[in-house]
Amino acid sequence: MRDLTMQWGDGPVLDSVNLTMEPGERLAVVGPSGAGKSTVLRLLAGLQLPTAGELHLFGQPQTYLRLDQTAPPDVRLVFQNPALLASLTVEENVGFLLRKAGRLSAAERRERVEACLEAVGLYDVADRYPGELSGGMQKRVSFARALIDDPASADQAMPLLLYDEPTAGLDPVACTRIEDLIVKTTTVARGCSVVVSHVRSTIERSAERVLMLYGGRFRWQGSVEEFRHTDNPYVEQFRTGSLRGPMQPAEH
Repeated sequence: MRDLTMQWGDGPVLDSVNLTMEPGERLAVVGPSGAGKSTVLRLLAGLQLPTAGELHLFGQPQTYLRLDQTAPPDVRLVFQNPALLASLTVEENVGFLLRKAGRLSAAERRERVEACLEAVGLYDVADRYPGELSGGMQKRVSFARALIDDPASADQAMPLLLYDEPTAGLDPVACTRIEDLIVKTTTVARGCSVVVSHVRSTIERSAERVLMLYGGRFRWQGSVEEFRHTDNPYVEQFRTGSLRGPMQPAEH
């Protein structure tokens, strides 16, 4: 992102922000509700275009929405909700894009799908429907879908994986499983990742670098270790949940 601005109504959600990610990096974007974290994900996913400034993915300037691009960068979004298609089996959900592309036989698709399911700790579920799985298993299916690779694009750059509140509403044990899965999925896919989360354990376990967003600007960034100890007032208020600090509810 170079001097990137995203305007909604009278005020910018993102105000001339700059960000560079390194290959293989795991980044967490944090901040209060309404700070613009989901806007960051939508821009990176190619679902929105910035009002001003530049956005480059894998060196390619993004001037068209994802659906308008003939060769869009490899970006994969894992939703807060697993977002599985209930009328399709697990195999059909995970291998949806491979089936749509039509470049592989049914046996080859099955082999790739099962390998991705095994990578997230799921076995013998390919023929089941999402409604037959627990919520945690559905979540893992969504991670397997993010892992699937198309052999036709094997020579392209590593994928960018986006995780939108992946552990929201989960118990601590389930959180740990998903956090480990984020790291594993990013590593197996040989990609880099951006995690948006309010959950401190998710921030600290799944990321290497943390970015604090508030008031349309990146107020702080640093390593996870620095995030734990910095006295930056924005991070300190977020970390402690204090009502006192620079982040206050908007007045209407």
